[in-house]
Amino acid sequence: MTKSIVIDNCQIGTDFPPYIIAEMSGNHNGSIDTAFKLIDQAKKAGANAVKLQTYRADTITIKSDKPDFKIKDGLWAGHTLYELYEWAHTPWDWHSALFEHAKKAGITVFSSPFDNTAIDLLEDLNTPAYKIASFEAIDLALIKYAAATGKPMIISTGMADAEEIEEAIDAAKSGGCKELAVLHCVSGYPAPAADYNLRTVSDMAERFGVITGLSDHTLDNTTAIASIAMGAAVIEKHFTLDRNGGGPDDSFSLEIHELEALCRNSKTAWKALGQVDYGRKSSELGNIKFRRSLYFVNDITEGDIISEHHVKSIRPGYGLAPKMLDDILGKKASRDIEKGTAVSWDLIQS
Repeated sequence: MTKSIVIDNCQIGTDFPPYIIAEMSGNHNGSIDTAFKLIDQAKKAGANAVKLQTYRADTITIKSDKPDFKIKDGLWAGHTLYELYEWAHTPWDWHSALFEHAKKAGITVFSSPFDNTAIDLLEDLNTPAYKIASFEAIDLALIKYAAATGKPMIISTGMADAEEIEEAIDAAKSGGCKELAVLHCVSGYPAPAADYNLRTVSDMAERFGVITGLSDHTLDNTTAIASIAMGAAVIEKHFTLDRNGGGPDDSFSLEIHELEALCRNSKTAWKALGQVDYGRKSSELGNIKFRRSLYFVNDITEGDIISEHHVKSIRPGYGLAPKMLDDILGKKASRDIEKGTAVSWDLIQS
């Protein structure tokens, strides 16, 4: 079982705070200035990385009006695939400027390549990692080409069954990838939380022996936060400056204040997991005195037999533990004792 991987000097695994990837996708809406702002806001929100998508319409599909190439339902109904990708793509001549801007902002940037030429471009920019999108998880040749770079890889598994996931993992490893994470994903836009079946996250880690995480397309942060308890070490969410901005992915993306909450609350959830520990915690120590203990609740004279009339389990906790009651009943008081005195062994005749 892989314990951790490293991307751009950041260690990723269940022993470390969740690695938060802010997915820009097409939410720049055709403006490089908006893309710059998204990078800056992701850094401000506390994300570990910004992810781009590297394709052109002609590297991902062909220009065709045939029925096979028309989107009939969902967010992008009425568009052809070519029209959608022409609208949503990040121009390749932006990439160098975006990588440089991220470097100055102090946040990691990498991308999802959709063909070999995209990988070549990203290699020229010395990308620190590769993300294989869910729709490309069955393109084993693409996975192997990315793996051959020796860079860490993240693969999303939306729509892939267990056999296809295993094939993608095998392709990455056989292609030369030494550091791999696999993200459980539901490729619905948006996706209902009930479809996520988060127990799959921990099963994937055990079944495939890889770092696991979640690529989350639900409309809030609940599912992502919950996945941390199931072993998610990576969380990926789309983000935007304005959910009503009209871009291809805006409507199911987090706004900046929500991304900030995800970064903050995911770390809180991870800290809360901790480790198996039945000992008293530092925050509890001051309250031990308010637990129950044994007290004399009526006056008693030296030599008298102690009965339930004299001793009771009450708060506070300065007396003997309540479990000692049977050991005390029937014994004699060693001196006169006033009501309200904590029971201690020196008050009991041996």
